[in-house]
Amino acid sequence: MGDKILVIDEGTTSARAMLFAADGECLGSHSAELTQHYPAPGLVEHDAAEIWRRSLECAQAMVAQAGGPDRIAAIGITNQRETIVFWDKTTGEPLAPAIVWQDRRSAPLCRSLREAGEEPGVQARTGLLLDPYFSGTKIAWAMEYWPQLKEAGERLAIGTVESWLVWKLTGGLHITDATNASRTLLMGLGSGAWSDGLLDMFHAPREALPEIVDCAGQFGTTKLFGGEIPICGLAGDQQSATIGQACLARGQTKATYGTGAFVLTNAGATPPNSKNRLLSTVLWQLNGRRTYALEGSVFVAGSLIQWLRDSIRLIETAQETEALARSVADNGGVYMVPALSGLGAPWWEPDARAAMSGLSFSATRAHIVRAALEAMAHQSHDLKTAFAADGADWASLRIDGGMVTNDWIAQDLADMLALPVDRPDFAETTALGAAMLAGVGCGMFSGLEEAAAMRGAGRTFEPQLGEDARLARLQGWKQAVEGVLR
Repeated sequence: MGDKILVIDEGTTSARAMLFAADGECLGSHSAELTQHYPAPGLVEHDAAEIWRRSLECAQAMVAQAGGPDRIAAIGITNQRETIVFWDKTTGEPLAPAIVWQDRRSAPLCRSLREAGEEPGVQARTGLLLDPYFSGTKIAWAMEYWPQLKEAGERLAIGTVESWLVWKLTGGLHITDATNASRTLLMGLGSGAWSDGLLDMFHAPREALPEIVDCAGQFGTTKLFGGEIPICGLAGDQQSATIGQACLARGQTKATYGTGAFVLTNAGATPPNSKNRLLSTVLWQLNGRRTYALEGSVFVAGSLIQWLRDSIRLIETAQETEALARSVADNGGVYMVPALSGLGAPWWEPDARAAMSGLSFSATRAHIVRAALEAMAHQSHDLKTAFAADGADWASLRIDGGMVTNDWIAQDLADMLALPVDRPDFAETTALGAAMLAGVGCGMFSGLEEAAAMRGAGRTFEPQLGEDARLARLQGWKQAVEGVLR
């Protein structure tokens, strides 16, 4: 058996493959951008064939760097959650665009189900809310409006992105891990199985869905790289990042600031019950036993900076935002509420739209960029308030994701949350978590506790902002959000 772990990290804006040593050292990385398709306002799609091509291209590069397939002990896969893929079991080709987690086309369906009083029952069974974010609502929309799916009959396969990649890697194995299944609105959170009532509610054909499996184990092998490599680790990206941050004890919390921002607190062996519109989700499943998390999801984080760069052209690179933020003493009264695809937790307002307030002739480009960066800490504070109300306040926060390589953002989080913020030296904890799971699955590690040594050291940011200044900013943010929610 080889001594390296290959991770396929299939995200929203890019596909990536990374090669890890058993001690957590990253031996190589290769990435490729994914095309974002916006066919209409609120609609976000990917080409599933492109997802596969880019993922395969990246993995091939890392297999070559490793020295061949015999040098690799296992493959771990982590993925953008909730995005749903439809394909033909016979040809292995997509039947429709992949509907991305950010997509809001199923908002009318969610609204009608809420008005019919269905949300409390759905939340009790799944830990989730009725929102377009989740896969089940997307499946319901697709089964109604894309006739080719019904026409496919028994040939139809439906799955989240890791399910699609496993199918392509193995030539037909149809599985999904429990973390991804728990994000579909189709799985009973306590049972860990597909729910007949939920399948009926969202018109999801059981025969098209994958088998739900653990997050670590011997799932199958791929022969696409010149030799056999077992697939041994599977998890949705946010659960994978929580594992990669070694949040293995109840109460430990991580936040990932990537395309969106996602906070998960380890809740232990009992599904948490949120009274403040947070989500209960599977954190991992090993040997059939589930560990759960309480989660708050923010839809727009790094994608806001990408929008400023690519659509508004206010900046040329994301890297320049730190210097711009530091170039002004404060936000100049400018606030940006980044509801470009609705507001997530704790508001769950899919029809909310982004807004900028407090502009005057004294406002500059730097103030606007700083307001965009500050929105990360403001949204995080809203989540912290909701977690605390659910009895799961944060004592500290472990952060990761592309945005927090920016020291200004990391410090701003510590200041606005008024708690220590810990950032690992190796920021790609999503991929690291998948490597840890694959290492457990192939027998390299006895369990996640042993695998946690892969995380390595980090840096802690302590709060520095005065309380009066902190409260003034939070009050300004509150008013800005209220303006969006009216």
